Amino acid sequence: MPDVDPPRSTATTHAAREHARAQATNIAEFQRTIPASAATTPPDDVPPSSVIWEERIGGGNYSAGVLPRGSRFRLTDTEGDTCVQLLVFNHHQPSERINVADIVKVQWQAYLDEGQLILSDMGRVLLSIESDTAAGHDTFNAISNESYNTNKYQSGHVSGLHPNARDQFAVALTKVGLNRRDIAPAINLFKPVRVADDGSFVWPENPTPTGASITFRAETDVRVVLTVTPHVLDPRPNYTVSPVQVTAWNGPLTEPDDPIRNGSPESLRAFENTENWLLSHTSTTNAINTPEAGR
Repeated sequence: MPDVDPPRSTATTHAAREHARAQATNIAEFQRTIPASAATTPPDDVPPSSVIWEERIGGGNYSAGVLPRGSRFRLTDTEGDTCVQLLVFNHHQPSERINVADIVKVQWQAYLDEGQLILSDMGRVLLSIESDTAAGHDTFNAISNESYNTNKYQSGHVSGLHPNARDQFAVALTKVGLNRRDIAPAINLFKPVRVADDGSFVWPENPTPTGASITFRAETDVRVVLTVTPHVLDPRPNYTVSPVQVTAWNGPLTEPDDPIRNGSPESLRAFENTENWLLSHTSTTNAINTPEAGR
């Protein structure tokens, strides 16, 4: 009599249900912590009950969330080789969004670091950089698209082995009623590209230190969208990018004497613009408590 394989554990509906339910306590390598109060990565001085978003995003993936004013939003390069593309929107007025050109020219600085601002196209502050231990970030270069990744990696489709940043952004934005037209120039975090004297871009020789992080403070309710894909200038032939750890928690609002707010005449004006806008939107901006599901 020929050998017969035993019935699989999912061969019936009841068995499949039991198998699925048995996975309930398993923790995937890349997933959002739900509830957020079960977070394992908050800073030492932040109680887990204050955490509103914890997630580990793997290379080639994306996520998004809404952060309330005053919250802190930390990205950590856990393995020293991540590259995160960042878009930011005013949650209540998504036509207002990150403007990289203004970030650079208003602050007279192209190399982002602690104390600088993520400005919108309306001259207002969306995020401020409260702390930064990374080697630097890139405000100059574009993000990958399907054609670019196909040419370099032989595939670039959003559902393939080498997903591109632009299509990942498009998927994330479609879920909240936005579309490709809402994809503005983004910032490439954790890749300190510099400009040489002749105007050419210089790829960093030294990687970002393992465990380096950047912490933002939300100056109004914002929607942040992240993709984790290789930088377009990365010289390596293989699709190489390590995960990023996301941790966000509730915190106090910016005070009038805050050193970042008063760090320069340009910073103060941007905060005043933001505060003026908030005066007419206090009834809605107090309503955000937790980020939305991003995926």
